[in-house]
Amino acid sequence: MQIAPRSGGPVPDVASLLARLAADGGRPRLTWYGDDGERVELSGAVLANWVSKTVNLLVEEFDAAPGTRVVVDLPVHWRTAVWALAAWRAGATVVLPDAGAAHPDVVVTDTPDRWADDGADLVVVSLPALARRYDGELPSGAIDAASAVMTYGDAIGWVPEVEPDQEALVTATGGVRHKGLVPEPGDGARVLVDGRGAVAELLRDLLGVWAGSGSVVLTSPATAVELEQDEARLTRLLSTEQAQRTRG
Repeated sequence: MQIAPRSGGPVPDVASLLARLAADGGRPRLTWYGDDGERVELSGAVLANWVSKTVNLLVEEFDAAPGTRVVVDLPVHWRTAVWALAAWRAGATVVLPDAGAAHPDVVVTDTPDRWADDGADLVVVSLPALARRYDGELPSGAIDAASAVMTYGDAIGWVPEVEPDQEALVTATGGVRHKGLVPEPGDGARVLVDGRGAVAELLRDLLGVWAGSGSVVLTSPATAVELEQDEARLTRLLSTEQAQRTRG
């Protein structure tokens, strides 16, 4: 079924965007194609639910708030979007590793060995969709996201007020404030997003698509390469997902 474009005007912030997603029922908003044929589809309501649980973890475990610097050291992945959205909803600053993340407060990573001696609070993320725990040895004091996130409430509890002039996203090329984080809305289409782009560009792309009531089919970098080399497979995917190849 083709997803009809919907419009609701500009979206001023991530809280407003999440409210729209939560109210969107079962319509798919993010479909992930990972390595080894993994496919994960999240409706607006399910995506917002994942974010709500993650917000509660960040606020209750780490007192995440404006001024908190959260390093998101994850590859292009649907879970990366969830953690970024959650940090922003708490008013925190998402710092990408290429920004030279010095003295972070919280590090969210799938490769904990890189951060074990950093001194920051550590959250270890398992990327496979069916993972229920981290398949490896956790550094002392680290939180296993796969098991911890699901224990938090489906509705966001107390959360600090976002400060619009605080930095929301910091990368090697600069920063974006909360008040300018959500781009101009897209046209409501369902689009294929090539996973070979930079994480910062990906996150802003997703925000713009969702702000326009659109939907995303996101591929891992490896899957994007495979699709580029197999035109028939790409055509089938676009047809099956009723998506447009407008990105990447």
